[in-house]
Amino acid sequence: MSRVQALAEAGHPLSRRGFLVAAAGSALAFGFTRLAGAAMDPAMPGNTPAAALGPEFAPGLWFSIDSEGTVSVNIIRAEMGQHVGTALARILADELEADWERVRVIYVDTDPKWGLMVTGGSWSVWQTFPVFSRAGAAGRLALIEAGARLLGVSPAQCTARAGKVSAGSRSITYGEIARRGGPARRFSAEELDRLPLKPVSERRLIGRPTQALDIARKVDGSGLYGIDAKVPGMVYARPKLPPTRNGAKVVSIDDHAARAIKGYRQCLALDDPSETVTGWVLVIADSYPAALRASRLVQVQWTAGPGADVSEPQLQDHARALIDRADAGVRLDVGSEDPAPLFQSAASIVEQTYTTATVLHFQLEPVNALAFEKDGVMEIHTGNQWQSLILPTLAKALGRAETSIVLRTYLLGGGFGRRLNGDYAVPAALAAKALGVPVKLVLTREDDCHFDSVRSPSVQRLRMAFGADGEVQAMEHHACAGWPTQVMAGALLAKGLDDGRYDPFAIAGADHWYDVGRQLVRAIPNDLANRSFRPGWLRSVGPGWTNWALESFMDEAAHHVRQDPLAFRLQRLSGKGRNAGSAPSAVGGALRQAEVLRRAAQRAGWGSALPKDSGLGIGTSFGQERDMPTWGACVARVRVDRASGKVTVEKLTIVVDAGTIVDPDGALAQTQGAALWGLSMALHEGTEFVNGQVRDVNLNTYTPLRINQVPELDISFVDSAEVPVGLGEPATTIVAPAIANAIFAAVGVRVRDLPITAAAVRAALAT
Repeated sequence: MSRVQALAEAGHPLSRRGFLVAAAGSALAFGFTRLAGAAMDPAMPGNTPAAALGPEFAPGLWFSIDSEGTVSVNIIRAEMGQHVGTALARILADELEADWERVRVIYVDTDPKWGLMVTGGSWSVWQTFPVFSRAGAAGRLALIEAGARLLGVSPAQCTARAGKVSAGSRSITYGEIARRGGPARRFSAEELDRLPLKPVSERRLIGRPTQALDIARKVDGSGLYGIDAKVPGMVYARPKLPPTRNGAKVVSIDDHAARAIKGYRQCLALDDPSETVTGWVLVIADSYPAALRASRLVQVQWTAGPGADVSEPQLQDHARALIDRADAGVRLDVGSEDPAPLFQSAASIVEQTYTTATVLHFQLEPVNALAFEKDGVMEIHTGNQWQSLILPTLAKALGRAETSIVLRTYLLGGGFGRRLNGDYAVPAALAAKALGVPVKLVLTREDDCHFDSVRSPSVQRLRMAFGADGEVQAMEHHACAGWPTQVMAGALLAKGLDDGRYDPFAIAGADHWYDVGRQLVRAIPNDLANRSFRPGWLRSVGPGWTNWALESFMDEAAHHVRQDPLAFRLQRLSGKGRNAGSAPSAVGGALRQAEVLRRAAQRAGWGSALPKDSGLGIGTSFGQERDMPTWGACVARVRVDRASGKVTVEKLTIVVDAGTIVDPDGALAQTQGAALWGLSMALHEGTEFVNGQVRDVNLNTYTPLRINQVPELDISFVDSAEVPVGLGEPATTIVAPAIANAIFAAVGVRVRDLPITAAAVRAALAT
């Protein structure tokens, strides 16, 4: 099962729904209701202020038009700096022919009617585009019919533009249509599927520069983040974290010294039936400073769970041992015969191993949650990327129905995959239940790191078999890491060969678009990692390590047969067979990947002379998944100091084909951010486990990319009318291998471990 199929079966809005466009009086008949609480209030977090006139015309779930013509677009995605509301609203507003000056976004709270609520995987625009396009088109047709009726003309005489329906010199605004009763047209799911969408040439918002809808709130401070949430009478909590993520038990609590702190109330050992926060003790106080001071004085003794003595070398050694076992893991169906016989008869074989270290999220806003019960509903006020994932866990922890729990929506001060796992809501909710008062839980930076759902360390082994003529005959890719989906969302495991189930987030990228003859891809869970900590999703997830190995290895294979690395790749991106691509999202297949490679190489001056100890390296990828490919290529220009081993990245040239670019400014910002994150993880970021805990817990020792280390960026997009795909993550995956390959071009040494340290380069130069 593909990930999209799994999501559809889980109730994602891509599954077909009836869609009705009717008058305001019929709103309840098709499920458009206002949610009680913060997120539907325009003055509350994340929402654009507007006159509270009410939705006079409410066509289904996704938008409403009030009597002043304001279009309110309901957004189920999380806003964490990427302007997702602006991108999605313009899809609907373009087809609706709305006046952009009268569009606002509403970031909604949880409710079953929204279907699956998740913001990750670079899915938001890709998954929402067909839904919002048809919603807007249906609304436009209904408004034209209603406007024609009110103008006394036939619909064929009318056009819609900028929030008005016009017939010759006469016009009527959307607001007036709503005020005078609204449209009465209904659309079935089948009719929606057949709706004609506007030609690309008639788009007025998609792909055009427009003003983002949420900048003012972020600048003037009126936009609220989860850490800003407050209600009267709440108390504050800071956790005392156990020595292991799983299975720890509290033996004793000594709060004698803490009682001297003014405002300190008590310690609370959590009883968590969901086993999300086993062994947690919360220090409760009237203020957060008091909770901090008291927590430093509280002494807790625990019995540790599994993993208390685990180290990074153990995790990596265990991964290597698993790769050595032929029966470990799951083989992916990559449509080819067993390559083993070709390795036995090969004229030559290249084999290499690549590793990546543990990586932390370090989002700016530490995780937090405010919880309290109101009118029989447990309200959780927090920023979250995957509300649908944590709701069942909260229900289990609290012993109550999911329908009696609501997550209120706030802006996120960074997500990057950390807030896909909403585990931090559980302790706040348990404390609110136990104490009977609102509880605001805030983790310190150090707490956040200790409790982080880190990107697992990984080990990968790649092999390639060549014939006597140097032609590639077969390839194997074995990848072992902790599996976040297995640990937190087992229903989304994909099906491999022999009925095996694997984590698509931990292997995507290895099922590449190159022609390599017979192919084997094996995904192997690191069970020691899964037991010892909670592996998490981090920007680009699996391709962050799979593409590091794949693109580094493709360079090594090219040099093995004495071929230019660019030419070697292009030769294998023929777009034949399973790599031809298919509608709707992968039209063109590998030929589109070849095109971005050509363009990036040309823009970067591939093959030109460079100063001594400088080099160009290339990396490419299809982004996240084969059914949603974002074709990208990066050429890195680096300079290496032979004495110190220091690598300076001077320029990154990146070309991306993401189909239709909905929001040009947002697309550029997303690609810039992804590329710099990739650079940061390539040269700077990485920690290690020591006795079951990550070594680095603050920015004095964990050192991501600094602003003075940002290189020149040359980023361009292929002009395309194909289906829009994701942009939040793909550029992350192509930077590290491009840098490593550039290092080889500059000084002739290979580095195969991330992050690439000066010490590693210096050691390689010394051998």
